[in-house]
Amino acid sequence: MSSDAPHSDAQERRAETRWPAFLGIVVAAVLVASVPQPGTATLRTIALVALTLMAVPLFVVNPHRLDRETQWSRALAIAFAFVLVGVNQVSVVGVIARLLDGSAEGAEVLLEAGQVWVTNIIAFGLLFWELDRGGPVSRGTLDRGKLPLADFSFPQDDQADAAPEVSAGSTRRADWRAGFVDYLYVSFTNTVAFSPTDAMPLRSRTKLLMAVQALTGFVLLALVISRAVNILS
Repeated sequence: MSSDAPHSDAQERRAETRWPAFLGIVVAAVLVASVPQPGTATLRTIALVALTLMAVPLFVVNPHRLDRETQWSRALAIAFAFVLVGVNQVSVVGVIARLLDGSAEGAEVLLEAGQVWVTNIIAFGLLFWELDRGGPVSRGTLDRGKLPLADFSFPQDDQADAAPEVSAGSTRRADWRAGFVDYLYVSFTNTVAFSPTDAMPLRSRTKLLMAVQALTGFVLLALVISRAVNILS
């Protein structure tokens, strides 16, 4: 067979590396651990231990690139993202309570709000990344026509669907797949603009998750700005 014969999409496309998501998880874990909330310290410690135990088998399955998946690893990856989102929501409630009752000093509570705000972006970005089109393993290894239903519609997806066939030896730009950074950006813009900007949510579950995130970001920013004005005054 000639060496320049066309290859399948799965052969020419490399599975996504796990390191951008790993870096985001490390940053989120450090922020969760360092939030100055004595009342939630025990819960956060338990959650961080659970996240660590959940991460170990996921790394064993895919130590570098996300190209292998089983039913249990898929379920574990989604559970990991939900646990991270959940524990941060507990911290969000704590920050809101402290902002409302004025029990913390101004600079301290503003720093605390910044910590949970950044963690919120990372946690929801990770969750979107795990849910969309069957997760990163499916997006990186399956042909476009075999992918599960999309949770998000990216502009690049529209271009790929319009031109699915690409000649052999090309850069295969038409077969674009979203990576962790793309979902992190979606999470960031949803938190800042309180609405989708880069990608549109397509499924009910995605819209509900984005609504929860936008509401959390709105309440945090509104209270932080209000507190900052009081401090400056």
